[in-house]
Amino acid sequence: MYRTILALMVFCGAATAAHADTRYFCSADDKDVRFTVESGFEAGGGRKLNHLRGALVAKNDDVPQALKKIAVSSENLTHHWSHDGELRLEIFYEGGDDANGQGISLIVMAGQRGKSMNTFSGTYEFALDGGAKPLTATGKVTCGSK
Repeated sequence: MYRTILALMVFCGAATAAHADTRYFCSADDKDVRFTVESGFEAGGGRKLNHLRGALVAKNDDVPQALKKIAVSSENLTHHWSHDGELRLEIFYEGGDDANGQGISLIVMAGQRGKSMNTFSGTYEFALDGGAKPLTATGKVTCGSK
């Protein structure tokens, strides 16, 4: 009986470990932006978002001061996808009155379908939305998972 209980405990523990939540970290630092974001997703059905947090520094002089340095959280995540080695995040931060109605959009696309890895790369798309002079930038992003 003791061995049966021990075997069941080991089996249940292995099943729990196999379904652990996944955390992703992504960052970029180039002439246009510097940012880092961390997101967590449940391993179960639907890959529900646990959290998202990060910081972004826009280096272009045309970005309003209110949007130069921002902190983002789960409420800024407008779209996410995490499946089979791919990660997609779309973040929108609205600057409000201090930014004259402008906002920042950041899209991160990383990984490769069918290849789950601890470290992987991809691209980002940055946009300053709502102003008289739209501003966009693209670049490379480095990510990791835990």
